[in-house]
Amino acid sequence: MLAILERIDPYTSNIDLLVELFNSLRPKRPQDTATAVANVRTLRQLLQGNPGQTRALHEYLLRVLAARRHASLYTDIGVLSNSGFFTELKRRIAYRLLPPALGDEYLNDALDQVLYLETDYLWISNVPAAEWLDLFDVIARDPIELAVGDGNIMLPGVLDAIRTLSYRVCAMGLEPELTRFHSEIEVFQSPFMVQNMEVNAYLDAYAGLLQGETEHIEDARHLLVMLDQCDAVIAKIRKKALYQGTSIALTYLLVALAQSIERLRKLLFLVDISGELPAADPASLAVLASDPATQAAATQASTLRRAGGVALALELIRAHNHKYRVSDLFSDNINLLARNVTENASRTGEHYIAENRREMGAMFLSSAGAGVIIGFMAMFKILMSYLRSAPLVEAFMFSMNYSIGFMFIHLLHFTVATKQPAMTASRIAAGLHSKDGRNIDLDSMAELINKVFRTQNMAVLGNIATAIPTAWLIALGYKAITGHHLVTPEKAMHLLHDIDPIGTPAIFYAMIAGVCLFVAGLISGYYDNQALYTRWAQRIAQLRGLGRVIGQERLVRLGLYMENNLGGLMGNFYFGILLGTIGTLGFLIGLPIDIRHITFSAANFATALVGLDHHMSWQLAVKSLAGIFAIGTANLLVSFGLALWVALRSRQVRFKHGLQLLKILGKRFIRSPILFFFGSKNPPPMALEDESGAPLPKGTK
Repeated sequence: MLAILERIDPYTSNIDLLVELFNSLRPKRPQDTATAVANVRTLRQLLQGNPGQTRALHEYLLRVLAARRHASLYTDIGVLSNSGFFTELKRRIAYRLLPPALGDEYLNDALDQVLYLETDYLWISNVPAAEWLDLFDVIARDPIELAVGDGNIMLPGVLDAIRTLSYRVCAMGLEPELTRFHSEIEVFQSPFMVQNMEVNAYLDAYAGLLQGETEHIEDARHLLVMLDQCDAVIAKIRKKALYQGTSIALTYLLVALAQSIERLRKLLFLVDISGELPAADPASLAVLASDPATQAAATQASTLRRAGGVALALELIRAHNHKYRVSDLFSDNINLLARNVTENASRTGEHYIAENRREMGAMFLSSAGAGVIIGFMAMFKILMSYLRSAPLVEAFMFSMNYSIGFMFIHLLHFTVATKQPAMTASRIAAGLHSKDGRNIDLDSMAELINKVFRTQNMAVLGNIATAIPTAWLIALGYKAITGHHLVTPEKAMHLLHDIDPIGTPAIFYAMIAGVCLFVAGLISGYYDNQALYTRWAQRIAQLRGLGRVIGQERLVRLGLYMENNLGGLMGNFYFGILLGTIGTLGFLIGLPIDIRHITFSAANFATALVGLDHHMSWQLAVKSLAGIFAIGTANLLVSFGLALWVALRSRQVRFKHGLQLLKILGKRFIRSPILFFFGSKNPPPMALEDESGAPLPKGTK
């Protein structure tokens, strides 16, 4: 480190020595905080002991900064561009494979050369802010050089960035995607436009102050008020999107707007000369909290501004290290879209939760109807397999059999038990309304989970109760009509072998089917979201040609039906495609991939029983029934677990009371097993909830 300081030339802006200096500060392991702090302190002590080297390093840093443009660092790093999600995704993937060329014109390129490791932000942020501030004070000798004031080399770039961000916020705030959701912008004066006018006026006054043309300007408090109004509009649009649907473009636009406004707020805090601007940046306060020496002077504007500068620098470094990460782009944008998808699934999931025994009986009848249809679907699949078609043709036929059958079940308002978890998991996640987990009513949550559990059991029972007799009767009828069995004894043993939970990977295949169920739930929620967002009911009602054929009244009803059921129909269609193609895909690529579904496995068991002329050992029967139970358990647990995980992530909910919740459920089972499995005849009315899902006070109407 000392050798590097001795070689510093104060009259050059070459970046190479700065790169070497940071290499000497960087610990071998980014988590090694002790070494990083020791290196920073060593550099400070070396500079304190040699004023000449300190002055040379100071002048060298100023020349490096003066030779480069700064504005793009503040406007582009950590803030999404307005190019759109897929363009940004393509750019990040391309730059991950082949990084862009670096030049000497922009400061963010210099940052690329100095902090070239993706983990650099870890050790830099682990060093306490007080250590960095002490090092900067030693290098600068005059703190004004690195803060705000005349001659500050950073100030022009920050002011340019403020103006650029303000124009971007104004442009994005007037995009049709936003005005469609918040039409008040077109009626009243848009806060996105007003903030731009206010920012331009503020910056013009600021320029006059720097040139000595005026002695005083107003603080930036009124600008923060306008930015708060912009945030309020974004919050309203997000709330409307939960009920009217959203798109990737709208989600991306909202994220880019929010990031631009937040960066604009932080930059305004740094340049406000009046010293009266409140510390709106929590990160600045966090920096202060990490520095006991500055806590006593926290009320001073200069102290807050220094803390804000360090906080922004750490944010920029972290964002710079992650600027080509595809995962960050998805995490920034997918939450709202996933929330909308799971929100639609949650509203559908409410229909899959029985409140009393009467509704439990209705659920049994609904699932029993689905079991009858699945019995016929199992027969059609067996007959299709006898055609010995080419693999892709066979996959197409199997897929259409599944898809048409599941869509027919949906049209008849029947219930497939395994489709429930993807919907009910979202409903449970909606009940976890507290982000910190401290305000969750565990008793109410246990009651909801208990209802979901017994409703799910009733649906499974209904499916199996009719699927097995239906398949058995079909097999007997087929023999009576044709004179031979639907399946040969060899085929029957093959069907039983497929559901063997020990000798075959049937449980693993059932887990794959659970993943398919989860994906079908997401697809269903996505199409429900799209139907709402693109207003299918209104668009279908405008089809004049179809209206003349079936009548305008029927056309309106058709539009409403499609808007309300598009997700269900498409989810069932794609679920059939997945079930029909997974096995063929595994055969084509040579991997052990297939699916096992509880209801079809039960139907195949009944078909095999007839194919063997009912000559089945009790050991084989027990093993097959155990396989059906294991397959159903894997179907339900995997689909429910994945759906609940996505629902919790989309709502950014952290739930840490799982063990306590299990204890409450266990007590409910021990106290009354019958009520646990079958519910009460007349349960108490559900508590009212507000829009966020939180219970309203008693007496609320």
